[in-house]
Amino acid sequence: MSNPRSPRSPRALDVHQAHARLHELIVLDVRTPAEYAGGHLPGALNLPLDHLTRALPDIRGAAERGDVLVVCASGNRSAKACGTLAEHGVTAATLTGGTTAWTDSGRPLHHPEASAGRTWGMERQVRFTAGAVVLTGLTLGRLRPAFRLASAGVAGGLVFSALTDTCGMAALLARLPHNRPRRGALDTTLAALRAG
Repeated sequence: MSNPRSPRSPRALDVHQAHARLHELIVLDVRTPAEYAGGHLPGALNLPLDHLTRALPDIRGAAERGDVLVVCASGNRSAKACGTLAEHGVTAATLTGGTTAWTDSGRPLHHPEASAGRTWGMERQVRFTAGAVVLTGLTLGRLRPAFRLASAGVAGGLVFSALTDTCGMAALLARLPHNRPRRGALDTTLAALRAG
């Protein structure tokens, strides 16, 4: 897992391995700012997945000083982030099972006081949006049957999402203002990576 000089480094850490080494890891949380604010691993820096390439020089510098662990809710986005980093010569590991596995194992998340209870995780946002579109499509479908196509579209999207282990709706929702980094928040993360 270490820097690029370590050829036998693991690509994933389970919760127990990550917990034992948390004090020495550079932890990058690639979830949206709203998800991060809802609770994150102690000491984790928020670097949303869609800003990863912008931060590559700073991540590369940090990886030369220590091991990088990438975290998300389930491990999917962090695995994608590790792949992107690897393409750019940066070795990083993902937390197997993400913050969900972390909390399921009884490990605490850090909850910033200012954001407690105000945010929904991306999975919850997707469930709400999908349900709202399906209900709206079915309700309006009583007036005009063509509206039922919206419900069918969401159903098809959910099946595709499960088969490909991707989520287009989450990608769209991540672009909403409440899921975007606040001005200066990303700069603070990049400065922390530089400071080491």
